[in-house]
Amino acid sequence: MEARLNLFTNPVAAKFGKHIVAAGRVLADSTVPTSTQELVKLRASQINGCGFCTDMHTKDAAHAGETSTRLNLVAAWREATVFTDAERAALELTEQGTRIADAAGGVTDEAWANAAKHYDEEQLAALMCTIALINAFNRMNVIVQQPAGDYQPGQFG
Repeated sequence: MEARLNLFTNPVAAKFGKHIVAAGRVLADSTVPTSTQELVKLRASQINGCGFCTDMHTKDAAHAGETSTRLNLVAAWREATVFTDAERAALELTEQGTRIADAAGGVTDEAWANAAKHYDEEQLAALMCTIALINAFNRMNVIVQQPAGDYQPGQFG
């Protein structure tokens, strides 16, 4: 399988990619735990059907010490007992922020209030931006049908 367009060598896509990767570096420095950030990226990628990002964030999370049990249960987080209340709030925010077309009001006040119980304003901003950023990456990869499976942890720096 080959992507429809090479996002790494196409001048426009590569330049755009450098800018959104730089935005991601800002988020990596936030006080939101890395494990939570990876769970958020993984869940959005699953919802969007982005194989490339699902592969990447599963491997990055495992490389950072995340357990296979938790990674395998992200898609069924509501029924799983392995996530903290804060992680559940972040996953709910992720789902609603990713599936904005599924509800007329987008993210509910309840989901936002629940997240605000566990994260301060700076962390909420970081979560919101992480959700927006991963959705942008997902869309690019899904549009070009970026192949999945070959990613190596740390491959992109």
